Amino acid sequence: MRDTPDPAAVGTLLRHVLELLDGDVSKIYEEQGLTEYRPRFSPVVRALLAEGPLSVRDLAAAIGVTHSAASQTAAQMARADLVTHTPDPLDARRRLIDLTPKARALLPRIEAEWEATVAAMAELDAELSMPLGVLLGEVVEAVGRRSFRERVGAAYRGPGSEGPS
Repeated sequence: MRDTPDPAAVGTLLRHVLELLDGDVSKIYEEQGLTEYRPRFSPVVRALLAEGPLSVRDLAAAIGVTHSAASQTAAQMARADLVTHTPDPLDARRRLIDLTPKARALLPRIEAEWEATVAAMAELDAELSMPLGVLLGEVVEAVGRRSFRERVGAAYRGPGSEGPS
């Protein structure tokens, strides 16, 4: 019986790697008593520290995720009292996300964990044929040039489809 996903099942393998990495970071947060804090919150915290209050669209761009993912993460963080959503004084249709005093009080612990995670990732990268972040960045760029949907569609020869004559 195999204890790792099939290498051809790339989506499953990526989710498994993410579970391994984020799962262990989550355990560290739990050990520190930060039971509501998730690894996916750290890029948001870092972006808000660097750039100040941001709209969901600007936050998504700053951390490199979809608008939907940024919105969902900000909503989770608001439920944990880590961010606020306030009207933008320049555009009442937009809401700005900012850190709460609770989040700011946690910054020393969050930043210490972030630095430890960066060091651990460097150690893991040294064991790989290339740094994981570099490889994933290349994947994002390649899929940006030609979507995976296009690639699958070009390769798909399902029932009822006609191949080249």
